[in-house]
Amino acid sequence: MERISSGTTFFYKQVFPVLWFGFLAVIVAVTFVSTKSENGPPLFVLVVAVFLCVIGLVVMEKLIWDLADEVQDAGDRLIVRFGNEQEQIPLSNIINVGYTYLTNPARVTLTLRTPCRFGDEVSFCPPARFIPFARSPVIDGLIRRVDAARQAAK
Repeated sequence: MERISSGTTFFYKQVFPVLWFGFLAVIVAVTFVSTKSENGPPLFVLVVAVFLCVIGLVVMEKLIWDLADEVQDAGDRLIVRFGNEQEQIPLSNIINVGYTYLTNPARVTLTLRTPCRFGDEVSFCPPARFIPFARSPVIDGLIRRVDAARQAAK
């Protein structure tokens, strides 16, 4: 079996949120500590910190936290893992392979004919490439194989 998801998914899902919200917490804490006026810290700093928290939550909810932890190619099926849960998805059950490589992180979204335990769409990060904004040959090959499996199932 070949892993077709990125090894950086752990960083995106676990480390980056801690860094993002930790950075915001440090900024607010430094502002509180360094403010010597009786009025407290400037309201602007707190408003910006709350705004950045909300933006971070929305972006992470839409783009990061729904990513599969690992996806392996097992020939005629994909093995998808979220935490300790694992599901096998036959290539013939995939209706569409959406591939957005101009975002960070790049995303592959599999739309399923019959929903699995993770829903009717499964998303993951493709393997990282040295050439930014270039299509992944691994995902292009997956798209061709899904099409072939769909044609054979007809």
